[in-house]
Amino acid sequence: MVSYSVSVSERSLLVVDSDPDVHALLSGALIREGRTIQNAYDGREALAYLRATPFDLVVAGQGRNGLDGTKLVRRMRAIRPETKVILTGEPSPQRALDAMRARAYSYVHKPLVAGPLAEIVHQALESSGWEGDVRVTSARREWIDLEVRCKLEAAERAVHLVGELETGMPPEVWDDVATAFRELLLNAVEHGGRSDSRKRVHVCVLHTARALIVRVQDPGKGFSLDTVHHSAVCNPVDSPTRHVEIRAESGQRPGGFGILMARNLVDELLYNERGNEVVFVKYKTWEK
Repeated sequence: MVSYSVSVSERSLLVVDSDPDVHALLSGALIREGRTIQNAYDGREALAYLRATPFDLVVAGQGRNGLDGTKLVRRMRAIRPETKVILTGEPSPQRALDAMRARAYSYVHKPLVAGPLAEIVHQALESSGWEGDVRVTSARREWIDLEVRCKLEAAERAVHLVGELETGMPPEVWDDVATAFRELLLNAVEHGGRSDSRKRVHVCVLHTARALIVRVQDPGKGFSLDTVHHSAVCNPVDSPTRHVEIRAESGQRPGGFGILMARNLVDELLYNERGNEVVFVKYKTWEK
């Protein structure tokens, strides 16, 4: 008879997957001083461990008994509603959306890559007050709507989620799109939402036959591109780094290249008159 009593340290992880190779990969990638990792090979075993003791994080893939990740996370949350869960599985936009709607912390597609997964695990372990940070309000493949709380961590989770929706995009194209999206979303969170966690940024990701269109609307009063002197887009021709000095004087984080960089990474970028909404377009030239 298996005993499910587990010694829990400051950071305890439960890894669920039917594949021993996945356990070996994750053990090597995630083990740190001050962490313990408990392995489970099917959903029933994982649920038994959870009933016996709390875990800070569960990383769950496909178990031996065929219980899929979304059903597993729902059962886990019925036992330990406060436990964060990262689901893993095949590249699938629908599975990623289903995972978020099941209140998983994140979804990561296989084959798993140690470095990026370790970063998401670290973020999850360090996060607090994370539930509801990223809400999926429309989950049609051609029309995704997200509401993102005005927190930097929530913005990073939203960028990762959109990446899980675009697994068919060539990596070099996604790198450009992700960088542009991240910069514009961070601007919306920091400047539009003033990093006020009571406020939200609205993100819309549209797929047409010819283009990917991303819309970011923040809750702020807006701005004019001619007056954002903390941004590189406003630098005088003879002073290409003037905004760096302005940001330092006002106590802002290093940066300010976001809008200028985004313009160079996508095909079209437009702001509304008020300045609190931006749309960018990336044409699907890779599908021709």
